[in-house]
Amino acid sequence: MTATDDDSDRNFVTALARGLDVLRCFRPHEQSLSNTDIAQRTGLPKPTVTRLTYTLCQLGYLVHSDSTGFYRLGAGVLQLGYGVLAGVDLADRARAVMRDLAQGGPNLNVNVALGERHRLTMVYTAVQRTTQNIALSMTVGARLPLFRSAIGRAALVAMSEADHDRLLRDAAEEGREDMPAICAGLKSACAEYAAQGFVTSFGAWREQINGIAVPIWSLNGDRLYAMNIGAPTFLASETELRDVYGPKLVAAARGLSDFPKKADR
Repeated sequence: MTATDDDSDRNFVTALARGLDVLRCFRPHEQSLSNTDIAQRTGLPKPTVTRLTYTLCQLGYLVHSDSTGFYRLGAGVLQLGYGVLAGVDLADRARAVMRDLAQGGPNLNVNVALGERHRLTMVYTAVQRTTQNIALSMTVGARLPLFRSAIGRAALVAMSEADHDRLLRDAAEEGREDMPAICAGLKSACAEYAAQGFVTSFGAWREQINGIAVPIWSLNGDRLYAMNIGAPTFLASETELRDVYGPKLVAAARGLSDFPKKADR
């Protein structure tokens, strides 16, 4: 759901949604954006963006530079982020498990991450990076595509068919995806999970990246996460990830999760 597309929902506060859309415009490694940048990314009229950025500045979520006229994220956003991470007790419990998966061998080039879905992406909430500098340099806050990444597919297989239909509609409305390909990928992921307890993405997200992943439910069953193991294709083969790390990942999920919780909720 976007800030502009749900006039039929009387409980939906469009102004709030638009403000959040403005905050979502800021991407990793971007220092600042202009009102024009934000208008282009949100599709909102520039006068509307100007009012929104002014309000967000007054609330401390954006900071305006008088010298450049650009905006950067303020401390208010950081406070919200800390609130989210503080509630992710699973990340604390998973840290030792993730370290063992990444550094316990036999391949010291793999990275392990825990993530949670936001719209059509998975956001990393915890990362155990490899000891090898050549491997993936993903950090907390990194966003991966829901339908093409292993971690996204792992979250999807734990959801209901109704959720699948809704998310596929959202993807189609955004117009960014090859819909036949992502539908086929989702079907394949569900079959993989039923057969082996984890899902794969071998070159589907990035051609040179291999990954496997599992869904993980919080112990009280109210939050769905996923955990992945990945590496560049020349450092971790499909066979190694399936045969060596697949069982390790499934065992990790069993230890951390209210597992297996099917999507019958």
